[in-house]
Amino acid sequence: MRLKEIIQNVPTFLNEISEENLQHKSSPDKWSKKEVIGHLIDSALHNHQRFVKSQFEQIPAITYDQNNWVEYNYYQERPSEELILLWRAYNLNLLSLMKLIPVERLSAKVNNGSPQPVTIQYVIEDYVAHLEHHLRQIL
Repeated sequence: MRLKEIIQNVPTFLNEISEENLQHKSSPDKWSKKEVIGHLIDSALHNHQRFVKSQFEQIPAITYDQNNWVEYNYYQERPSEELILLWRAYNLNLLSLMKLIPVERLSAKVNNGSPQPVTIQYVIEDYVAHLEHHLRQIL
């Protein structure tokens, strides 16, 4: 699974990036690499809820304001090592969960803010693609 490889390899690369580089903002309205890592933590947190709630609730609505989440989690001010460890731990948790979701539950629906509800299977695939997209920006 791609997520397993990402979890195994990416923390090493992230830890090699200087703090100055992680904190750099190309403009005041853009996220730093450190804030992108924070955004990925938020994404993991919200997708965790989607994976779980959609198995026992009828089309739960789980959306979030990503800019406010990044701002009010104060990712720019937090230690990079802490964020990388949290990102890794949350993704290990998601990987375990993804493996355990019964096949018949992968078709359960969730409202993730898209125009139409989507399946858990779609959310899993989209989560990994979204993660890869942002990691390419950082690395």
